[in-house]
Amino acid sequence: MARQKIYEAAIGFALGAIGGSIMGATEDPVYRTMRAMTSSAQLIPLLDDIKSVGALGLGALMGATALTIAMTSVVAGVVMAAVIASVFVTTKSCGIPHTDYASLWASAGLAGIIGTTLSGATLAFSIEVIVNNYGMTGLLCALVIFSILKPPLRLVFRILWEQGEACCNQSIWEVEKHQLEIAEMQQRERVAVQMEEKILTIKNGTNASDTEDMMTWAAERKLREGIERRKMLNEEKEIEQRTLQEWISTVMIKYVDFLAFSGIPMTLVAVVTSLFGLFGYGGHESVFIALLALVAIMGYSLLKSSDLKFWMLVGCMGLLATFIIAMLTLHAGQEVVQRVMHKKGIAGKRSDIEAQMNRSSALEALTTAIFAAKLCQLGLGATIGGPLMRHAAGGYKVIVGAAAVAGALLVGVEILSPILGIGGKAGALLGVVGASGVSVGAAAAMARRCSSWLRTLGAVAGMFIGALVMGDWHIVKTGLQLTIAYVFAMTNAF
Repeated sequence: MARQKIYEAAIGFALGAIGGSIMGATEDPVYRTMRAMTSSAQLIPLLDDIKSVGALGLGALMGATALTIAMTSVVAGVVMAAVIASVFVTTKSCGIPHTDYASLWASAGLAGIIGTTLSGATLAFSIEVIVNNYGMTGLLCALVIFSILKPPLRLVFRILWEQGEACCNQSIWEVEKHQLEIAEMQQRERVAVQMEEKILTIKNGTNASDTEDMMTWAAERKLREGIERRKMLNEEKEIEQRTLQEWISTVMIKYVDFLAFSGIPMTLVAVVTSLFGLFGYGGHESVFIALLALVAIMGYSLLKSSDLKFWMLVGCMGLLATFIIAMLTLHAGQEVVQRVMHKKGIAGKRSDIEAQMNRSSALEALTTAIFAAKLCQLGLGATIGGPLMRHAAGGYKVIVGAAAVAGALLVGVEILSPILGIGGKAGALLGVVGASGVSVGAAAAMARRCSSWLRTLGAVAGMFIGALVMGDWHIVKTGLQLTIAYVFAMTNAF
C-alpha cells in the first residue's frame, strides 16, 4: 500500500514537472526578446510619441495592444483547432471509434498551437510595422478599427460556421440512412418474393424441403437483424458525433464571442487616456480621475450582469491590467523626478529630466505590457488545457503532448528569429507560452482531480520545481504564474 502511494506521488511529480518545466523554459527566450525590444533603437518610436499621448496614454495603449495580441492569437488557435476537429468528426461516415479520439485531439491540438503561434507572430509583426511608420497615433487608430470590426465579423463567422456544419452533418448521415433504407427495402422485397414462391409451390403441389425453407428464413432473419443492429449502431454513433460536434461548436462560439467583446473595455481605456494626451492633458490629474471612474463603471457593469459570461470576466481582467500598466508607466516617470531631486536637491536640467522620464516610462510600459500579455496567454492556455484534461482527452496525453509541441515550437522560433524579426519573435513566443499554458493547465487539473493527497502534492511540487529549475529561480513570479494557471484551469469557459 505504501509503495503504491509512493508510485502515485512519483507519477504526479513527473507529470507536474513536465508542465512546470515547459513553462519555465519560456522564461529565458521571452526575457531576451524583451531586452531586445527595450533597446535604444526600438524605443525611439515610443520616445517620440510619449509627448503626444502622455505617460498614461502610452501605458494604456501598450497594455491594450499587448493583451489584444494575446487574446486574438489564442482565439485564432482555438478556431483553427475547432475547424480541424469538426472536419475530423464530420468526415467519419460511421462516427469516431474510441481508438481515433487520440488522433482527433492530437491533430486539433497541433493545429491550435501552430495557429496561435503564427497569428501571434503575424499580429506582433504588424504592430511593429505600424508603430515604426505611423507611431502611437497609428497604433491607436488600428486598435480602434480592429475593435469596431470584430463584432460584425463575429456574426459573419457564426453564420458561415453553422451553415458549413449543417451541410457536413446532413450529407454524411443522409448517405448512411439512405444506404440502410435501400438495404432494408431490398430485404423486404426478397422476403415478399420468397413468400409468393412458397405460396405458388404449395398451390402446385410441389412443396420444397423444410430444411431448405428453414435455411432460407434463417438467412433472412440474420440479415434483418444485421440491418437493425446497423441502424441502432449508427443512431448511437450519430448521437455521439452530434454531442461532440455540439461541444466543439460551443467552444468555438464562446471564444469567438470572447474575441469580439473582451477587448472593448481595455480599448476604451486606451482611447480615453490617449485622447487626453493628444489634447495636451496627458499629465493632468483629471486624466487619472476620468480613467479611474471609467474602469470602475465598466468593471461594475460587467460583473453585475446576471448572465456573467467568460468574455466579461476576462474583459474585466484585461481592463484592470490595462489600468495597472498605465499607472505603472506614469509612476516610472515620476520616480525619475524624485530620484533626481533627492540626489541633486534641485530640479536639474529640465530637458535631461524629461528625457529620463520619457525613457523610464517607455521602458515600464513595454516591459509590463509584455509581462501582462504573457500572463494572459498562460491563463488562456490553461483555460483550454484544464477542460481538455477533465472532459475530453484525459490522462497524461494533454500534458505531455502540449509540452512536446511547445518545446518544438520554441526551438523553431529560435531558429527562425532572424526571419521573424523582434516583433514577430515576440508574438510567436506568446503562442509558445499559450502552448505551455495548456500543459500547465492540464497538470493543474490533474492535480486537482488526483485520488490521493500524495499525488496532488507530488504534482504541485513537480510543477513548482520544474518551473524554477528551467526558469529564472524567481519564486514570487513563478508562484504567481502557477496560481494564474490553476485559477484559469478551474474556470469553466464553456
